[in-house]
Amino acid sequence: MTPVLRTERLLLDPYTPGDEEAFVALFQDTRVSRWMGDGPTTEAEDRALFGRVFTKVYAEDLFDVWAVRRDGRLVGHAEIKRTDEVDGHEIIYALAPEAWGSGLGTEIAEAVVRHAFDGMGLTAVHATVAAPNTASLALLTRIGFTHVRDVREDDGSTTRVLTRHREPAAARPRPHAT
Repeated sequence: MTPVLRTERLLLDPYTPGDEEAFVALFQDTRVSRWMGDGPTTEAEDRALFGRVFTKVYAEDLFDVWAVRRDGRLVGHAEIKRTDEVDGHEIIYALAPEAWGSGLGTEIAEAVVRHAFDGMGLTAVHATVAAPNTASLALLTRIGFTHVRDVREDDGSTTRVLTRHREPAAARPRPHAT
C-alpha cells in the first residue's frame, strides 16, 4: 500500500479517481511528458495509464505511486519501482511547469529517496534522466546522486543513469535528545 509522505510544502498521497483530469493534464503537457518514458502520448493513452494505476499498480500492490499536492491541488507525480534498466529501484517524478524553479522538485525527490531508505530499507536508489534534461540532472546531483553510466537509446539519444547510496548508519545524523 502506497504510504502518505509529507514535506514542508507538499503532500504525496495515493491518487483518487477524482484526480483523473489533473493527471491527464499533467501528462499531456509536453513540457512535462517530453522527459517521461518514451515521451508524449495521446490523451487516451494517459487516461488508460491512470486507470492502470488503480486496476494494476494499487490493486496488486506493485509499487508506490503518488499524486503530489500543494495546498490540495495536484502539482506533480512520483513513483518508486524496481526496473531492469537499473537493476534496482528507480525514482520517477514530474512537476507541473507552473511549479518549476521553486524547490518543489527537490522536495519530491528527497521525500521519495527518504521513503526508499527509511521505509523500504533500500541501500541504493537510481534515476534515469535524458541527457538534455539538465534541470533534473542538476537537482539529482545536488541531493547526492552520482552519474554511473550512460545508456545509448535506439533513437540515438543518451539517458544518464544516476545512483544515490544510503549513508552508513555512523554517518547519518543522530536525533537530538531534548
